[in-house]
Amino acid sequence: MHPIAEPVLSDSQFLKLAEIVRQDSGIVLTTAKRGLMVARLNRRLRALRLPDYQAYCDRLEGMDGPAERRHLMSAITTNVTAFFREAHHFRSLATEILPPLAAKAKAGRRLRLWSAACSSGEEAYSIAITLLETFPDAARHDVRILASDIDPGMIARAAAGRYARDGLRPVGVRRLQRFFTRDGESCTVRDELRGIMRFAELNLHDPWPFSGRFDVIFCRNAVIYFETGARQRLWQRFARQIAPGGYLFIGHCERLDGPAADLFEPAGATCYRRNSTPPPPLP
Repeated sequence: MHPIAEPVLSDSQFLKLAEIVRQDSGIVLTTAKRGLMVARLNRRLRALRLPDYQAYCDRLEGMDGPAERRHLMSAITTNVTAFFREAHHFRSLATEILPPLAAKAKAGRRLRLWSAACSSGEEAYSIAITLLETFPDAARHDVRILASDIDPGMIARAAAGRYARDGLRPVGVRRLQRFFTRDGESCTVRDELRGIMRFAELNLHDPWPFSGRFDVIFCRNAVIYFETGARQRLWQRFARQIAPGGYLFIGHCERLDGPAADLFEPAGATCYRRNSTPPPPLP
């Protein structure tokens, strides 16, 4: 009995799919990523019972196209995350950034933080744990953490807040006992964390459904594969959305470039503080 041959992705089909991904997410897929695309989309073709990639391309252009594009983004985007990843960011958040912001929140000012590519939620909950350790009564004030991601499946997992115990090792025993409840081989976040968080599906390249400014934005390891124009425009949009004196955290392999570089001052390793320079018009 011969194994069933996997669908073959032609050059033209790869270019078509890569262009859709670029248009929708700003992610540039070079030919080096062709194998990744095939590995991930073959599963999608099987789920849809489609015979080949031409049928899949046709689907993307048909009535089901808008919905299928979301599945395409979910398949292509890489969701690598961990609790307290790049731990120096959370130390800076706890010792330097949050104390003065907490004092202002206690005096009646709103406090907003955003995990802008939260994946399955580990980063967002790490922010929330750090916040509650620094500001234990945050829930009694106007304090919220927004956690967003382009992948609806990741948002569902993040909102559920349930994680395998192996993935919780960076949290530590003390934090695990305080902020999680054990459920067999998994642990679930307590309502104390959920109460200050909001989860939403959001494509960073689409219009953002809020007007208020943030005091802290985390957008780490999300723009590595963005084309230059999309990346630099996103930095500019963040600059507009961060309050003067607020902070932007990016990934250790990323750099703040383009026009937005003049709108921030270095504030630590891959951490930047918004200065008072008015932002230029967006391109």
